[in-house]
Amino acid sequence: MNIRKLFLLFFVTMTSVAAFSQVGTINTYKFLTLPISARVTALGGNLISTRDHDLNVSFVNPALLTDTMNNNVAMSYINYFADINYGYAAFAKNIRKNENFSAGIQYLNYGKFIRADEIGNTYGTFSSNEMSLNLSYARSVFDSNLTVGTTLKTIYSNLDAYTSVGSAVDLGLIYNRPLRDFTIAAVIKNAGYQWKPYIKGNREKLPFDMQIGFSKKPKHVPFRYSVTYQNLEQWNLTIHDPNNPTLTVDSLTSAAIKQNKVQLFGDKLMRHIVIGGEFALTKNFFLRVGYNYQRRKELKIPEKTGMTGFSFGFGLRVYKFHVSYGRAVYSLAGASNNFSISCDINNFYSKK
Repeated sequence: MNIRKLFLLFFVTMTSVAAFSQVGTINTYKFLTLPISARVTALGGNLISTRDHDLNVSFVNPALLTDTMNNNVAMSYINYFADINYGYAAFAKNIRKNENFSAGIQYLNYGKFIRADEIGNTYGTFSSNEMSLNLSYARSVFDSNLTVGTTLKTIYSNLDAYTSVGSAVDLGLIYNRPLRDFTIAAVIKNAGYQWKPYIKGNREKLPFDMQIGFSKKPKHVPFRYSVTYQNLEQWNLTIHDPNNPTLTVDSLTSAAIKQNKVQLFGDKLMRHIVIGGEFALTKNFFLRVGYNYQRRKELKIPEKTGMTGFSFGFGLRVYKFHVSYGRAVYSLAGASNNFSISCDINNFYSKK
C-alpha cells in the first residue's frame, strides 16, 4: 500500500467515525481536551505535527512516539483556575525497531466544595476528580517516514456522589520529510462510549474531534512554525450569546445590516486554526509563542481584549532534564500556568 492510499484510507475512516460521533455543545469528559504539555500550551493549545524527542507532545498524537523516546519519562502539572489542578505522567518503551509503546495517566482535581442546600444550610464538603489511563502504540513504515499510532483510554469520573466510566480511542498518522524539515499529521480524538453514565438512562457524548496539521522549519532559520486545523467534523463553531446577540437590524433606521460574507467565512475558518512558533535561540534554550483565534473570540471582553488568545513559554535543557513552561491567557480574569519535565532514564546509567 503506497502513502497516498494510506492517507486516503485514514481520511475515509475519519469521515466514517464522524458520522457516528456528532459534535454538540454538550458532552462529557471535557478534561480530555485540555492541553497537557507546557510546550503545547505555549504554542496555542494544540500541536499534532512536530516530530522530535518530546514524550509530552505524544499525548496529542500517538503517532509522535519514536524510537528515541525509549525509557523516557515525562510529567506535566497545570495550575488552572479556581483551585483546579491537573496533570499527566507517562513512560515510553521501544518494543522493537520502529515500534513503540507508552503508558500514561491523566488526572484532574476540581478541589473541595461546600455541600449546601437551596436555602444555604451546609453539610460538610465534597470533592470531584477525573482520570484517564492511556495506553499508546505507534509503528513506523515506509523507511520510518510514515508513522501510525493509537491510544486506548479508560476513563473514570467522580463528581460528588455521581460516577461515570467510559472508553475512548485516538488514531494518529504523521508523515515526515526530514530533508525538508516538514511534517504533516492527522488525528482522530476521543472516539468512544460512556459505559456507565452519571445518571442511569442519561448517556452523554464524548468530546470527539478530528484534526489535521503541519509543521515546517525554513532553511537556515532557527525557527519552526506549526498550523493545526481542529474540529473538522463541524464547520460552524460560532457560539451565539443570547444576552448579546449579533445585530442584524439597525436600531435607528430599522434597515437590515449587511453581513460581509468574506469576513463571516474568514471568522468561521479561523475558529478552527491554532498557530504556533518555536525559536531555537541555542541548542538548549527555546522560546515559544502561540495564538488561538477561537479562544480569543469566545473569551475576550470587547472593551478590553488584552492578550486573550495568546500564549507563550520556553523550553530549557538542564543537566539531563528538559524543562518547559507555558502560559495561556484565556481572558482578563487570568491565565493558566503549565510546567513539564522529561528525561531519558538511559542517561543515568554509565556507558561501558
